[in-house]
Amino acid sequence: MAERQKTFGEALEALMGGQCVRRAGWNGKGMFVYRHVFAPAAVPGIVLDGSAVSFASTFVLFTAQKVHQPGWNASQPDMHATDWEILSAVDILASQV
Repeated sequence: MAERQKTFGEALEALMGGQCVRRAGWNGKGMFVYRHVFAPAAVPGIVLDGSAVSFASTFVLFTAQKVHQPGWNASQPDMHATDWEILSAVDILASQV
């Protein structure tokens, strides 16, 4: 079960620590955000010497349509909200059914 509602600062701290978060006020069923950290990878045709390319981490929104959408950014209302929830493993799995 999700923890008590939190501020955006608390949600951001949880994201940076590898947890998933959502807003209680979001209308989309099952939506949540998580942080994805990419492993260095070769990108053919981009790097001449074939070395691995480093990618910056990104926040990913799991949408109501069950699509992982990278590049999520918090809106002003999101940053001012105090209805953020940190999800448990049970919450995350329930979101995907």
